[in-house]
Amino acid sequence: MIQTLIVLLMVVIITAAILLHPALMRWHRNRLKHRPFLPLWRAVIEQTLPMYEKLSLDERRRLQGHIQVFLAEKQFIGCAGLQVTEEMKITIAAIACLLLFNERGQYFPKLRSILIYPSAYVVNTTTFVENFVVEERREARLGESWSADQVVLAWDIVKRDILHWTDGHNVVLHEFAHQLDQEDGQAEGVPILPSHSDYAIWKQVMTQSYQQLCQDIESGVQTVIDSYGATNPAEFFAVATETFFGKTTPIADSPPNSL
Repeated sequence: MIQTLIVLLMVVIITAAILLHPALMRWHRNRLKHRPFLPLWRAVIEQTLPMYEKLSLDERRRLQGHIQVFLAEKQFIGCAGLQVTEEMKITIAAIACLLLFNERGQYFPKLRSILIYPSAYVVNTTTFVENFVVEERREARLGESWSADQVVLAWDIVKRDILHWTDGHNVVLHEFAHQLDQEDGQAEGVPILPSHSDYAIWKQVMTQSYQQLCQDIESGVQTVIDSYGATNPAEFFAVATETFFGKTTPIADSPPNSL
């Protein structure tokens, strides 16, 4: 009898924890968003994001809140001897959180760790060739997004992209766009959308734009979106994200406000 009561009590506790978890998560994140935003962090954002001073006061507060949550929930790991600094964390968080203005309440849910290398890093890759032939080679990379739990970035590339924001290349935006794309477990250029009806519209616009890019590149037409976007739909989505935030961003010509 006692054992039965203990089992029932455990079931009740576990069930309550599962049901209350979303509400507790929202409460905790709301507390994080209302923490004081350090002046040092704001200074880093002002140097990192050219569009920051163009945001409204409400948009700045929302961005700062997203950054607070992001920093609390994600782990930053230095690789190859790199010492991760506060500036690195804020820089990466600020750029990544630009993709959270849709207010879905999700903070790259599968992502746990951001690995940062000092510069381009080398990985061993295996490629299957025809007739069961396997080719192994070493490949230099600037960044990558894992569908499981990691994003990998080269810090010198992150810094380069900040200095050349309007060229449409940004490794942080690129890899975190992949994170949005991979939330459903697949990398196909389709992030999770608000409603089922949105997918048909997305498919139509996405397919038309992707095919147009492929045709233009094949014909030698100069394109706004980098040719790497023609690799596949997943890369098209990531490169289009870079282009949107880079080549359409007005550069500030006056000192930013204090918020």
